[in-house]
Amino acid sequence: MILILNTSILISSLIKDSVTRQILLLPSMKFYLPEYALEEIEAHKIKISRLSRLSTDEIDILLNLLLENISIISSRTIQPYLSQAGVIIGRIDPNDIPFLALALATENDGIWSNDRHFEAIKQIKIWKTSDLLRYLKRQ
Repeated sequence: MILILNTSILISSLIKDSVTRQILLLPSMKFYLPEYALEEIEAHKIKISRLSRLSTDEIDILLNLLLENISIISSRTIQPYLSQAGVIIGRIDPNDIPFLALALATENDGIWSNDRHFEAIKQIKIWKTSDLLRYLKRQ
């Protein structure tokens, strides 16, 4: 299974050792992330450090471990899909346009996000963590 990661999923896995982190480390799963998301994580690194009680160096180590199972997709790849993604989600949350563009640009099984505003999207399958857990238990 290949899923597009919403940044909030990756950030939550950095903050807490949880089922989200465990799923991200599963070798049977593959994840895509737009390179833009790494800038977002860097911008929030101090807050992530404070919430996780990990140093920024420890956050970097953990992030590098998680990124072993995550393919970073260049903005050049998603650029042709940005306007289509903007039509679909731009009014709801313009910050999520790159994630939807990535879903449109690549072969995948959907977007993994717990953000409620993704529920309005019908063009791409949206996976919440609870949906993903149910799926994984059936496998």
